[in-house]
Amino acid sequence: MVEPIVQYKDIHKAFGDIEVLKGINLDIQPGEKVALIGPSGSGKTTIIRLLMTLEQPTSGVIEVNGHNLWQMKNTKGELVEADDKHLRSIRGDIGMVFQHFNLFPHMTILENCMLAPTIVKKQEKSEVRKTALEMLEKVGLADKVDLYPNQLSGGQKQRVAMARALMMKPKVMLFDEVTSALDPELVGEVLEVIRDLAKSGDMAMILVTHEMDFALDIADRVLFLNEGVIEEEGHPKDILVNPQSERLQDFLVRFTSSR
Repeated sequence: MVEPIVQYKDIHKAFGDIEVLKGINLDIQPGEKVALIGPSGSGKTTIIRLLMTLEQPTSGVIEVNGHNLWQMKNTKGELVEADDKHLRSIRGDIGMVFQHFNLFPHMTILENCMLAPTIVKKQEKSEVRKTALEMLEKVGLADKVDLYPNQLSGGQKQRVAMARALMMKPKVMLFDEVTSALDPELVGEVLEVIRDLAKSGDMAMILVTHEMDFALDIADRVLFLNEGVIEEEGHPKDILVNPQSERLQDFLVRFTSSR
């Protein structure tokens, strides 16, 4: 039995008096592609922000490769809150692509891709440059390496953001509605890159998405979140073509009619 690469164990998350996640239990297998769907405010993005250590759970345990993400043992062997060094160490296996690219405007796209491995992993610049060129070629931007973000389309910026995340060689890649900020004509090019990554790599992926056809195509499993709980989960065809719960049926009907 292969151990999950990520485990959420009874995860709760509240912002003030509002409980966004209400006891999430979720295992992600190595290489598994999991799509998260559901209405706005259902907790989808919070799930991946917790894994990226951008938010801290109110209670519960998250494990990555069998290591507790948010807690560590001190010199006495007691379980205490994780320090920055521990968080960075565990988070090193996780990459994330955001909705709004988050590229550094004063750097070329090649420099954007080279920054983290050079500073965080202290890798030689010559090796990092070679890898960056390979990653930019993988996302179809080998001819744009010397351009700056403001010289690129939204779709191209998002592909740079993917190349940058891949530079850290993550075992888990998180995608947070990466097409939602793009013009409709640019969505296809970004989804095609993700599709290629999903088919060619052994990297696990968690994708928050509203692209149902895309989820149907690449996901191994789809989770429907509603009001902070996993309402329904299963094979994409079961969830998206033959939904069981009334809430999921209503969501898909409303979603389809709004497109």
